[in-house]
Amino acid sequence: MPRVSEIEEDGGDPVLKEAFAKDRASFGGLLNTTKVLAHCPPILKAARALGASIAESGRLPKALPPLVSLRVALINGCPF
Repeated sequence: MPRVSEIEEDGGDPVLKEAFAKDRASFGGLLNTTKVLAHCPPILKAARALGASIAESGRLPKALPPLVSLRVALINGCPF
């Protein structure tokens, strides 16, 4: 049983509504990290901005960030 509950409904919060819609469009469902970070929408928004800035910085080849995510998921035994 997880120690932190997962939030699956946006409760009308515009930040959560946008994040949940993006997850569902991209992945067909909500990512666990999104559901946990949904407890604090400003932190969820900031974490997504950090991830996007790394991917869009131009400092890494475009193909590398998804490969890093895949490798980290494999190391942690998580489906990606």
